[in-house]
Amino acid sequence: MQTRFAPETLTDPAMATSEGVIRKCVHCGFCTATCPTYVLLGDENDSPRGRIYLIKDMLENQRKPGPETVKHVDRCLSCLACMTTCPSGVNYMHLVDHARAYIHETYQRPWHERALRRLLAWVLPHPGRMRLALEWAPLARPLVPLLKRRKALRPLAAMLELAPAKVPAPARAVSTRVAGAKARVALLQGCAEPVLSPEVRAATLRLLERAGCEVVFAPGEGCCGALVHHMGREGDALAAARRNVDSWMREIEGANDSGSGLDAIIITTSGCGTTIKNYGHMLRADPAYAEKAARVSALAMDVSVFLAKVGLPAATLRGLTTQLSVAYHPPCSLQHGQKVTEAPKRLLTEAGFTVRLPAEAHLCCGSAGTYNILQSEIANQLGARKAENLAALEADVIATGNIGCAVQIARHASGGAGLPVVHTIELLDWATGGPKPHALNP
Repeated sequence: MQTRFAPETLTDPAMATSEGVIRKCVHCGFCTATCPTYVLLGDENDSPRGRIYLIKDMLENQRKPGPETVKHVDRCLSCLACMTTCPSGVNYMHLVDHARAYIHETYQRPWHERALRRLLAWVLPHPGRMRLALEWAPLARPLVPLLKRRKALRPLAAMLELAPAKVPAPARAVSTRVAGAKARVALLQGCAEPVLSPEVRAATLRLLERAGCEVVFAPGEGCCGALVHHMGREGDALAAARRNVDSWMREIEGANDSGSGLDAIIITTSGCGTTIKNYGHMLRADPAYAEKAARVSALAMDVSVFLAKVGLPAATLRGLTTQLSVAYHPPCSLQHGQKVTEAPKRLLTEAGFTVRLPAEAHLCCGSAGTYNILQSEIANQLGARKAENLAALEADVIATGNIGCAVQIARHASGGAGLPVVHTIELLDWATGGPKPHALNP
């Protein structure tokens, strides 16, 4: 695609990157076939190609975005299916991230949208605040029908509908010590996952220990920044990235009790993993952090990728697990963002499960961070579509590798009363000697 950016604007690294991304687009339209919003809405402006035109016009002319441009950029899920499909190697992720940051800086949203986005940015990245909000949510749930009547208040209704009926008890993050460990790894503590599903961390710790790995938690580490990054709050996202880079570098460089460094940074929420693996790009223009961030990104990997490398402990429940069929939902952030497609399925098969993949496995479930709050109508359509495709497999359990997907699918699977939804790691832990996942208990 031809561009006409003024030379002086390209001195900005973000502008230079975006200009390079736009120039790679050849207008082929392959991306439209795999874009969830285009599949649902049929609007060219709700396809990656259409959004690239809108973003090009906005950035190239240093134009303040109007409501139409903002609407179509906001509708993007950042599922990155377009990047899997694109034959030209267009890095749409970097482009849409820049567009969101530009919109955040230059566009005046209505006051109620600004207030809601500030609220989400203040609550969701902080486990304590999130837990408190979820514990109070049942008191406000009777207001959902009333909130749905006003378009401006529908995101609040969506938040209440997504809140669990009961918040699980918190679990402590305790490092493991393994004599003669084959690897020393840091496990991302995360923000939403330990509040909504603390059993994932517990299962991961047990499984990594049985696999012969020492697991540590880096002091000072916090939210990866994905939630605010996708809302265009670049300053908040970069602050989160720098804080985490500092925390992990202390472990990498041996500033710890054992002085052993790190072999990997393990992530159990694939949305976080995609962002952390992007730290090198996010901090590329920061001379104090560019090299360190790139090092952190290189060590970051999804738990399934790491387990595929070190190997699973021997399965102990083969007689039972072979009787269970698993409907595997590949999170977009894993299959498109990180290009990890085979490791989770292969591990489940090695553990004795029968793995089935749904139709339209490439399409997003509609979770996408805060998308199922801010764009709840589209998210609900995608969630129902995904749940229907998973139910058609007639499996015993649904497994996925992202907490947002798990919450979204559980809500839409027969109104929340359908198949149990678990993290892939819970099944692997069970098959190799751990307890049966809570969701599978009658």
